Amino acid sequence: MSYDRADWHYGGNFPKDLPQENGGTHIGMFLAWIIMNDLEGEEHKEDCPESLAAVRARLMTGRQFFFRECDGKFWETDLNEEGKAFAEHYYVGAERLYLKDYAQVFQDAVTLYHVADSWENYDRIARIITERFEEWKETCRPAQ
Repeated sequence: MSYDRADWHYGGNFPKDLPQENGGTHIGMFLAWIIMNDLEGEEHKEDCPESLAAVRARLMTGRQFFFRECDGKFWETDLNEEGKAFAEHYYVGAERLYLKDYAQVFQDAVTLYHVADSWENYDRIARIITERFEEWKETCRPAQ
């Protein structure tokens, strides 16, 4: 199952003055958080350990990882079982909390596509994702 894809964001109201990669910034920031919290899928551990290490060392952004290793598509196979359960609740759940949190954190941006792909911005959203993850573990996490 595809959770999100950069090409879903290129049309419609996508700003003409921005590169298409900006349609994947929000996805890349979520993936960076996944990687930083060891929730990535087995396929990535086997196929691209160097890229995972680069993200963890902040030498590659989540968006760069997303386009290099995921071809601009965010699939359930990008996540381990706990990562999938959390993403299904937080990223793609009925309330789409991640996108709401992202919009709130970056409300000062011209559009959400104008958010710079930077570690500083990652740190801003990562704090919120971590809070949501902790809440989810306490109230929604499936028994293991």
